Amino acid sequence: MHEYTDQTRALAADILRYAEERLRMDPVPLDAPLTKDQLDEIAGGAITPRGRGGVAALDLFAEKLAPACLSIDHPRYLSFIPCAPTREAAMFDLVVGASSIYAGSWLEGAGAVYAENQALRWIADLAGFPEQAGGSFVQGGTIGNLSALVTARATAREQAAEGVRPYRIAATVGSHSSIATACRVMDAEQVQVPVNDRMQLTGERLREVLLEHGPETFFAVVATAGSTNFGIVDDLASVAEVCAEFGIWFHVDGAYGGAGLAAPSIRAKYAGIERADSFIVDPHKWLFAPFDCCALIYREPALARVAHTQHATYLDVLNDAPEWNPTDYSVGLTRRARGLPFWFSLVANGTDAYTAAIEHTLAVARFAQREVERRPYVEVVRDADLTVLVFRRLGWSTEDYYAWSDKLLADQVGFVVPTSHEGETLARFAIVNPKTTEDDIRVLLDSMA
Repeated sequence: MHEYTDQTRALAADILRYAEERLRMDPVPLDAPLTKDQLDEIAGGAITPRGRGGVAALDLFAEKLAPACLSIDHPRYLSFIPCAPTREAAMFDLVVGASSIYAGSWLEGAGAVYAENQALRWIADLAGFPEQAGGSFVQGGTIGNLSALVTARATAREQAAEGVRPYRIAATVGSHSSIATACRVMDAEQVQVPVNDRMQLTGERLREVLLEHGPETFFAVVATAGSTNFGIVDDLASVAEVCAEFGIWFHVDGAYGGAGLAAPSIRAKYAGIERADSFIVDPHKWLFAPFDCCALIYREPALARVAHTQHATYLDVLNDAPEWNPTDYSVGLTRRARGLPFWFSLVANGTDAYTAAIEHTLAVARFAQREVERRPYVEVVRDADLTVLVFRRLGWSTEDYYAWSDKLLADQVGFVVPTSHEGETLARFAIVNPKTTEDDIRVLLDSMA
């Protein structure tokens, strides 16, 4: 298995050919899922004692299994939060996989860690973070948020008065589901803060909740820079002010929307993020990196190192060294160099290209809102802050929305699943792919007529 044979050479050529053909596709096929019974029929028993050989295994995946996976980089994949990696990032992911790099420590992966830190620095600069800021690339927003909140709790308990153990997090109903998950993992209590008429967390509402429950019982406040369902950016400046007033850790979840920091047209919406103690952004969402890649950044990373460094005799050689070890800043020890494809694409394309791509998606989102506003059979539920637009089809029932969504996928026109808000089923576009055009929006809206 570990020898480079003629069979391995043939497999390498086929894999490179497959990857090149996939990267050349424009647009990519949308494809569709199959049932387990269907997959059992075409791929059951694939694993055998003697093996099929690499070329046959690749053929099985390419011809049978890959078409049963949705292409989330399709320009009309507008559900959830899509992922549309640059060609450079996708190609370099092959290099990362072939390089056998452990990127958890400087000792073992100094070159990779150095490169990843350059990419983190670019993001930190966008947010206005100080020079000492830093962190790590982790699997996704769930682990990023959890890791930041673990640091927040450890810091709060270290600084709390004797006999006080902060155990609460303040957030809103619009915060990502990973915040509730983090609370369950940490055995913490999430206290919901009522939002304003723009569905935002504000300092005024936050202060009321903190005083009602006792600010000393909170170890973190979580604000959102681009909520998943509506793309809402909270009033970060006023939240930062209240967090400073009470000395509570201020975390910003920008998993989707944090990428907008690179867009001059909306940069003002993020005022106050520079005062956060930690924040995350997922490059695999709106910064065009492949899965899985979340940038977790701390204002004072030394606090995270205290909270997360794992201790064991075999790790002494790493922990006693002064160099930057990414695993010291998040939950987990084993780590691939998941930030390298993003770094490579930044180096190859330049940051101006990222700004242009993000601004393009914003322009398409604004066009989508104008189109909804001018059509008599649909209406906007809330103006889009970023590139998520939620709207209703007048006169439709829940069943109508799902029938429409199912037909789009069955006809290979697009993938747009409904969402809901306050018990009402609604339509939702999430536009983060620079290949999505105004014509794509017209086609999808025409299909609702």
